Amino acid sequence: MQRLNILVGGPTDLWPEALVAGEIPGDWLGVDRGAIRLLEHGITPLVAIGDFDSISKDEKNTVAQQLRDIRVAQPEKDDTDTQLALTIAMTEFAAEEIYVYGATGGRIDHFLANVWTVTEARFAPIVERVRMIDNGNSLRFYLPGEHAITKEVDKKYLAFMNLTPVTNLTLIDELYPLTNWSSVAPKAWTSNEFTSAVNHFKFDTGIMLVMQCRDVQKIF
Repeated sequence: MQRLNILVGGPTDLWPEALVAGEIPGDWLGVDRGAIRLLEHGITPLVAIGDFDSISKDEKNTVAQQLRDIRVAQPEKDDTDTQLALTIAMTEFAAEEIYVYGATGGRIDHFLANVWTVTEARFAPIVERVRMIDNGNSLRFYLPGEHAITKEVDKKYLAFMNLTPVTNLTLIDELYPLTNWSSVAPKAWTSNEFTSAVNHFKFDTGIMLVMQCRDVQKIF
């Protein structure tokens, strides 16, 4: 499987336009409220997973009637619903790319838990396959080595953050370069920019989060 998408139950106003328009390719997993939202948009997820504590009884009945594979978790659990979905994506589907939507907005504790999930040892096989997307931001995760980053046409800014201790982080050809930076504490290097269609960075140990971002204007 080339691509597997996961929809978490975050705010719909943070969905990228392609998701709103139903133009995202690939199969889906629905996480909690994400399952009912997929059905409302005419998409039948392969699996629905979660404790489903955020949807109504009628919505639960809709999910039960329309989906064959529903996995109900107890609300009192160690894993988040997103972690359960990533576990399914990792162990049951050989997806080369895992796109997660609805994971970056709403409650900040949920957002931070989603971001740091990839640092757990059990998710090591899929760290570099996971992307988290919303209407203004694209997040990718990297293991040690030298990497090329392709600029997304609608994004202006480029940011780097070490999620774990990191050694010798070097931003090779970005607008604001960095050479052999190491730290045991997380730090965000924000508001950097591309200097060409493809830029590069490298590091020796740790896990890096790389974000492409744009300003999103809201009309009130």
